[in-house]
Amino acid sequence: MKKDNLKSQYRVNEQIRAREVRIVGDDIESTVLPTRDALRIAEQKGVDLVEISPNAEPPVCRLIDYSKFLYQQKKRQKEMKAKQVKIEVKEIRFGPQTDDHDYNFKLKHAQGFLSDGDKVKAYVFFRGRSILFKEQGEVLLLRFAQDLEEYGKVESMPVLEGKRMTMFIAPKKTAPKKAAPAAQQPASVGSVPVGSSPVSDDFEDEERSELGDSIAENNEPDRKKPQQKARKEYTGPKVEGEDWDD
Repeated sequence: MKKDNLKSQYRVNEQIRAREVRIVGDDIESTVLPTRDALRIAEQKGVDLVEISPNAEPPVCRLIDYSKFLYQQKKRQKEMKAKQVKIEVKEIRFGPQTDDHDYNFKLKHAQGFLSDGDKVKAYVFFRGRSILFKEQGEVLLLRFAQDLEEYGKVESMPVLEGKRMTMFIAPKKTAPKKAAPAAQQPASVGSVPVGSSPVSDDFEDEERSELGDSIAENNEPDRKKPQQKARKEYTGPKVEGEDWDD
């Protein structure tokens, strides 16, 4: 069976060895009492006397049901574990003469690991006589760190341990991206600019009608005016009594 560590952490009731204790609890004033008196009060209330701070002077005991106390402690531990950020370490292995294709492939994976908040352990493994090329391995790791500069920072420089040269890169804490400012919308037709006085609808209608009339007049073709016929002079016989000079 699995041993419950919480039960072994706290003394309860008769397990308490101190002669006097400070009692605390719900609806209880914090006071210092002899341990036997504190046990009698716990028995009267139907609860347990749990020693929660044994190193205090005097030790602090809480009046509470023991099973309820253990449940609260387990729940608090789960909440604390949930708040802890788990950082995994991802390993990436190179050879001292890794080609560009393999290098770029592993670089892309490292960028993804660091973006997810994981650490990267990059190392060069020297097999056999390839240990003679340890300078190439160091140059490779430094190049790797430089290419990941936007994603992480070097925690430890390349160190040779046996046949491995290792370097650790931790993720960077990036600031949240700011939202791009919204583009200014062009003013709609007929809208009044800020700072100008509003124009009444009657005035706008009148102005539009006058403008339309002027455009119509300019576009209308010129009409020919009717020509007046020249008055012909009468050359016939004159009748007495009529005035022909008009």
